[in-house]
Amino acid sequence: MSEVKLLGTGSSVPEKIVTNDDLAGLVETNDEWIRTRTGICRRHIVTKETLTSMSVEASRRALEAAGIEPMDLDMIIVATLTPDEPLPNASSAVQKALGAHRAFCFDLSAACSGFVYAMGCAAMYIKGGAARHVLVIGAEVLSKIVDWHDRKTCILFGDGAGAAVFGSASQPGFLGMDMGTDGWRGNTLTMFERDMDNPFMTEAQKNAVNMESDEACKIRPRSRYVYMDGPEVFKFAVKQVPDSIHKLLDAQGLSVADIDHFVLHQANYRIIESVAKRLKVSLDKFIITIDEYGNTSAASVPLALDELMRSGRVRPGDRLMISGFGGGLTWGSVLWQIQDND
Repeated sequence: MSEVKLLGTGSSVPEKIVTNDDLAGLVETNDEWIRTRTGICRRHIVTKETLTSMSVEASRRALEAAGIEPMDLDMIIVATLTPDEPLPNASSAVQKALGAHRAFCFDLSAACSGFVYAMGCAAMYIKGGAARHVLVIGAEVLSKIVDWHDRKTCILFGDGAGAAVFGSASQPGFLGMDMGTDGWRGNTLTMFERDMDNPFMTEAQKNAVNMESDEACKIRPRSRYVYMDGPEVFKFAVKQVPDSIHKLLDAQGLSVADIDHFVLHQANYRIIESVAKRLKVSLDKFIITIDEYGNTSAASVPLALDELMRSGRVRPGDRLMISGFGGGLTWGSVLWQIQDND
């Protein structure tokens, strides 16, 4: 079996910056209230960009860092819950824009865990010999699914894209992964799709499918905006993320002290702080980008990873623990070791 190596990363965010003070003009809030509760100072919001354009820009930067051409790609995965359109899928649009004619493509939906899940997929395809070079993208335009009059959610989210290129190698870079899902708590984070409505359904059947049988409708009215039970997400994350990390480390015969850098989904500064305390690790080992970008769901981890990889802090031999958590409810952790350039 082939080994897997992280070859390069890239990112792209919208030009428009929306500060906490800007949001104070939309909902009852202020900069101090948002910063002290979330750690967010600003977020980037699309005004002219698209999910595809940001994904392509992030991918080009990742390919440049990896030193390979689009035609070298065997596979493209885009993790997102906000594609520009349902058809064609986002990965096909990226393939076309890049000119990556040899790559087969698919999208992956696992909300804020999406990029971590996609990394695991890429690693398995490479280790199994089905692909040599894989481009993985996490991208979101959450601004189109946020209710900008709901203070509980509109202050949290931003738009952006991050990408990473993985390739086969002689020395192991991918050391292992731990993934999980708790669908029984899925209604903690929800957004409704279009109602079932076809000419073969009676009104009673439509109501049964769209309303009465939908457990989330017992909690709140149907809406195409994202809904989040913040306290429940917080409790889930601060317990599940450390558990996942410990499980992965135990499987590899490693300890928390053996990890040089932690790259977590940037949902809330307090969550990252709580995870660090539970792991008994200094916050200095955690990359923090939530102050600049807010919560960008599937784009969160690759944005943070790219900032870390370009910071000059990472050296060959360093171990990176990358962990995501979010809607589903889903979680995942992947352990990487940085290798010298071949």
